[in-house]
Amino acid sequence: MSVLVYVEQVDGKFKKSVFEAVSYAKAIADKQNSSLTAISIGNVNENELNELGKYGASKVLSVSNDQLKNFVNQAYAAVIAEAAKKENATVVVLSNSFSGKGLGPRIAVKLEAGLVDGAVELPNLDGGKFQVKKTAFSGKAFATVELTSAIKVIALNPNAFGVKENATAVAIETFNPEVKSTDFAAIVKEVVRATNKISLPDAELVVSAGRGLKGPENWGMIEELASLLGAATACSKPVSDANWRPHEEHVGQTGIAISPNLYIAIGISGAIQHLAGVSSSKTIVVINKDPEAPFFKVADYGIVGDAFEVVPKLIEALKAHKG
Repeated sequence: MSVLVYVEQVDGKFKKSVFEAVSYAKAIADKQNSSLTAISIGNVNENELNELGKYGASKVLSVSNDQLKNFVNQAYAAVIAEAAKKENATVVVLSNSFSGKGLGPRIAVKLEAGLVDGAVELPNLDGGKFQVKKTAFSGKAFATVELTSAIKVIALNPNAFGVKENATAVAIETFNPEVKSTDFAAIVKEVVRATNKISLPDAELVVSAGRGLKGPENWGMIEELASLLGAATACSKPVSDANWRPHEEHVGQTGIAISPNLYIAIGISGAIQHLAGVSSSKTIVVINKDPEAPFFKVADYGIVGDAFEVVPKLIEALKAHKG
């Protein structure tokens, strides 16, 4: 019996969300008095793989071949499922990232496993049960799900658990499972990433703005504030629909769901569709000149004021603090 964690790589590197998933999987392994194995798919060098040992992985299965160089949902799911069988894993953990959302259900089907996506806490194993707290109703609520299957698949929300070092000796093993040609019926030919931006799903700090900015020409102060904080930029749906900002910055029920440590909403009223995608944020700060804006009801901190007056003062204060 063991725990398996899938470690997603981007251009041969692991992001914070991966180390968080490994930390979470290690905590589950400790609860069950079992070992933790990580599986990496793609071209990742040995030094990077060794990093996984810092967070508790005692073994790493490294899968590297030309067919699997680029992410393919069905093929990757097949490889992870085969690794779970090889390691006799009763729990499979992965990050609830964009690719993780597609992988989780496929892995669960292949292993005849129960699935919890959007997990936010460690499983409760009291009384022989296996219960996991997760987000529900597009992030507007939480649910506790009990998994009764022999094998469990858990997709952990980014920024939900934290990175915890738990250094151990790690053994790297080459793993070459057979992958069916039918698993490559649909493939991704090219992935274009914005290299000069912080990824929204991985961001710990997010500065977001809405129609209160009045137009795309006023976004300079939002970008400056985000830059000073080391934050990602985001926007509401009306803003992306109006082409003021790129659609990949749209957060909300029909956009990207995020769970940063800090979410700053500027000039956003707080419609329920928007709240559904950001309500998992640890701390929410709202800046709006309308004291009746719905966003204030869920905010941890609120500033009633004109964004064109408040944001420049925030920028000044941050510059003075850094100076």
